[in-house]
Amino acid sequence: MKRAVIGFDTSNYRTSAAVLTETGEVLLNIRELLPVPKGERGIRQSEAVFAHLRGIQRMQGQLRQAVQQAEIIAVAASVRPRDPEESYMPVFTAGAEAAGTAAAVLGVPFIQTTHQRGHLAAAAWHTELEKADSFLAAHLSGGTTDLLHWHENRLCQIGGSLDLHAGQLVDRAGVAMGLSFPSGPELEQMAMEGKAEGILGCSMERGDLWCHFSGAETQIQRLIAGGSIPGSQLAREVYDLLARTVSRMLAAGERASGESRALVTGGVASSPLFRQLLTERMKKNRTSLQVTFGAPEYSGDNAVGVALIGLQAAGVLKPEP
Repeated sequence: MKRAVIGFDTSNYRTSAAVLTETGEVLLNIRELLPVPKGERGIRQSEAVFAHLRGIQRMQGQLRQAVQQAEIIAVAASVRPRDPEESYMPVFTAGAEAAGTAAAVLGVPFIQTTHQRGHLAAAAWHTELEKADSFLAAHLSGGTTDLLHWHENRLCQIGGSLDLHAGQLVDRAGVAMGLSFPSGPELEQMAMEGKAEGILGCSMERGDLWCHFSGAETQIQRLIAGGSIPGSQLAREVYDLLARTVSRMLAAGERASGESRALVTGGVASSPLFRQLLTERMKKNRTSLQVTFGAPEYSGDNAVGVALIGLQAAGVLKPEP
């Protein structure tokens, strides 16, 4: 029987569980969005924690079936958003408690990691960066717009947003246009039918390593209220702004770190349109930086990266050729 690790990730808006074997076989990968009322831009942390606990309960049957196929040697969970000890969000206690309890019952180690490391591990999986000692990374989601430097298992933030995050910009624009939360899939569909004219300006600081999105969000709200441009164009303008901003941050990161490779991950990075626009923009900038995107299903919030980290910590990950 193959050995395996269970992974849990309870982020701001998704409950995730995964079971991976020592050969990298995914026995289970389930993800469930937290319920957000129509017209709202999020839910309170207390409500999110409760929703995660209910979600984990619903996943118990699938988890039970998956673990019967392997010998569980560890349970892993993201216990906080980022590496710094002061990094904290209540939602991660739900996954941490579930993982700790499961590990205690099974009599196996409980491996703790961070949500951000889980994202990087999942996105780098099966790419040339999977075993790289160093690279740049952009983590783009509703809770992060971080430009990171990965070097010898250390993660250092060298840039990012100074106010709103990329995913927040997408969601606030989408909700204001009457779309559901999270708004990425619907806003992207609208954007596919529009053409951007670059009416939203990039706001950069400190040599382009840092950015602002709050000014763009204010402008978007005014344009929506005024009804002066079609919704499809405005949606496209949002993705165009994100691509222009991130391309400048990556180029600045290349200059600051000397790295020649970058990994782009997070919920925003799972968008095919964003990937296309960012790739085109990087070519226009004539940068030599090699940008890698993880598989779309592993770019958004998921527990696969957490389980991978658990396998690596247990020293048993042996991918099949």
